[in-house]
Amino acid sequence: MELWDIYDADRKPTGRTHMRGESMQPGDYHLVVHVWVVNGRGEFFIDLRAPEKDFLPNMWEVCGGSALVGDDSLAAALREFREECGIDLKPEAGECMISYRREGNMYGNDFVDVWLFRQDIDPADFVPQPGETVCARLATQDEIQRMMADGTFPPYSYEKELFRIAGSAA
Repeated sequence: MELWDIYDADRKPTGRTHMRGESMQPGDYHLVVHVWVVNGRGEFFIDLRAPEKDFLPNMWEVCGGSALVGDDSLAAALREFREECGIDLKPEAGECMISYRREGNMYGNDFVDVWLFRQDIDPADFVPQPGETVCARLATQDEIQRMMADGTFPPYSYEKELFRIAGSAA
């Protein structure tokens, strides 16, 4: 059972919570994080979703998910990465680079915070999470864009901006 804090359209907490899987009320939003990790060579850490996942099974991706009750954006990013990959990120290595409001997502309305962590991670440290993730690897921006084109990595509305930001300080 996952409980989410509910926000209004201006991202102000309402004091109410929502149980994942139930229909959200009109005008309600929850917080979602996407966690990108880039190393000093400009390679991104990506993972393969488990085949039994309902949404995007067997696809490469970056970690992400919904913030739980009491999570702020950074706490949600750190928790999601640890849960999906078995690796702890350094809070000081991350920065929320992009934030936007999304309407009518499959789980209702949400705010998406896109985190970029600059941290060297060895894919050998990855711990598969049953029902979540299968394996992990490093991939360049070009490789990820090819994977998006061939349908093995989901496209993101902000990918060009994120790659520009990630490359500007690599």
